[in-house]
Amino acid sequence: MKNIFIIGSKGIPAKYGGFETFVDELTKRRVYKDITYHVSCMADNNDEFYYNNARCFNVKVPEVGSAKAVLYDLLSIKECIRYIKENHLTDSIVYILACRIGPFFSKYKRDLASLGAQVFVNPDGHEWKRSKWNFWIKRYWKLSERLMVKHADLLVCDSKGIESYIHEDYSNYNPKTTFIAYGADVTKSQLNQNDEKLVSWYQEHDTKPGEYYLIVGRFVPENNYELMIREYMLSKSNKDLIIISNVEQNDFYKELLLKTKFDQDPRIKFVGTVYDQELLRKIRELAYGYFHGHEVGGTNPSLLEALASTKVNLLLDVVFNKEVGLNGAVYFNKNKGNLSSLINDVEKFDDDKIKDLEFEAHKRISDEYSWDKIVNKYEILFLEKK
Repeated sequence: MKNIFIIGSKGIPAKYGGFETFVDELTKRRVYKDITYHVSCMADNNDEFYYNNARCFNVKVPEVGSAKAVLYDLLSIKECIRYIKENHLTDSIVYILACRIGPFFSKYKRDLASLGAQVFVNPDGHEWKRSKWNFWIKRYWKLSERLMVKHADLLVCDSKGIESYIHEDYSNYNPKTTFIAYGADVTKSQLNQNDEKLVSWYQEHDTKPGEYYLIVGRFVPENNYELMIREYMLSKSNKDLIIISNVEQNDFYKELLLKTKFDQDPRIKFVGTVYDQELLRKIRELAYGYFHGHEVGGTNPSLLEALASTKVNLLLDVVFNKEVGLNGAVYFNKNKGNLSSLINDVEKFDDDKIKDLEFEAHKRISDEYSWDKIVNKYEILFLEKK
């Protein structure tokens, strides 16, 4: 029996973001019965339970501010070591999602190696580039990434761009890497267009099917909200720009409002979050188009979901987005007037052009990013590693 310990997500059932959804799908779609999953879950107790036939172990983490995620990973890896030792497991893999514990990693790596366990790491994206961090936290993230790359048995990159970056920046460590993307499915929402939830949502936000563009993602500067809003304000579009994000009148929101005065443009509408996944999928399907301004690396889940659902996708032209979208999207850069011109052009697309983009986007997801394909790659990887 191959025992796979997964730490670094907040846990399952998935209620949060990309890593949580990944772990949920991985355990739910398990094919090979000789794999047992053990999933760390952030909690206020240390209980155990089973979900998707995976053993889920809660890890109680004290409130220590911004260091909570680091402490969570450290407590999780200690629990993995304890469990492997006490149950005399001899063929285990500990898979760590993100590079948060680099300065402490070598010790735990030695402990796991002495128990015959391998350690895989998903380096995620360029966490050290995120604008929300101050100078010292960015330095910590970069150091942590370097040390985890140095000591990992294998780095599982969900983007070819990230894999190339790992080899270029850390060539002196000769890192072992493999590429397995994040997943999505081309499936239609179960809601119909007259569903009360959908109709109510449209009424609440004074918009209509096919009469809006959509942005879905974390409300942070590196996702280029200022660029997209400025350019939309310059465009001739009569459609709405619907922004689904966790906006709580924070400093970035106030700064953006001051810089762009978007509140004076009735087309631009911040509508908060949508946690109902069927409703969100239907909102995506009925959008005229989707904007994706993410530029801090990795295969972004919201981009895959957009390609699987929305007919016309306008993506920031960076390597990570182009790698995923290829011919299933159109691209903009940061030059003034570039995106606004693209918006004006997109609204002149005929039905055939839109259908072609939709077909290519769906094909891209089905061919390379379907969850069944991604889970199969992971299971083969876990079983072949001795």
